[in-house]
Amino acid sequence: MSESRTTADFWFDPLCPWAWMTSRWMLEVEKVRPVDVRWHVMSLAVLNEDKLDQVPPEYREMLETQAWGPVRVVVAAQQLHGDEVVGKLYTALGTRFHNKGEGPTRTAVREALEDVGLPVSLAEYADKDTYDTELRASHHEGISKVGQEVGTPVIAVPGPDGEQIAFFGPVVTPAPQGEEAAKLWDGTLMVASIPGFYEIKRTRTQGPDFSNL
Repeated sequence: MSESRTTADFWFDPLCPWAWMTSRWMLEVEKVRPVDVRWHVMSLAVLNEDKLDQVPPEYREMLETQAWGPVRVVVAAQQLHGDEVVGKLYTALGTRFHNKGEGPTRTAVREALEDVGLPVSLAEYADKDTYDTELRASHHEGISKVGQEVGTPVIAVPGPDGEQIAFFGPVVTPAPQGEEAAKLWDGTLMVASIPGFYEIKRTRTQGPDFSNL
């Protein structure tokens, strides 16, 4: 009998280094557990657009000048080339933005598109609101599952009755591999199985570590 498989839905903004770390953990989970990840975009720009006057100036500048472009490109790729390109393009973008330290530059976006065989012309959507309705719909789908006072990533997994339970995170560095990845996944399913469970948290004392990616 074939092993039953579990689907995990994952919402990301390609700009977020913490979402990147968690996403690499999820790819490792696919290797060590019968799990399939479905990738969705969310947007730090949308998340913060009503509270720009409450965030630090440097973060506000990032939201206004850098946050819209990459996620718009991912949504355009999804709309024009299908859901199956989302995870591949996210990996290409994240590898350049975070692992290689190139940041969310237009050059990095164009080269990421080339890396996965997508038309470089998709980079032009960074400055267009053509698919902002679809971007916002994807964002709000994830946020509606987890609540407003969170960021990226959002992960949704099956709860005890099969209905999805969503969490912000897990926030982890470096991305667990092998058995550690499996244990964190098992723990995620365990807490999702507890009615009324909401949060475990502690202060982060180190930044994202990409050394094992």
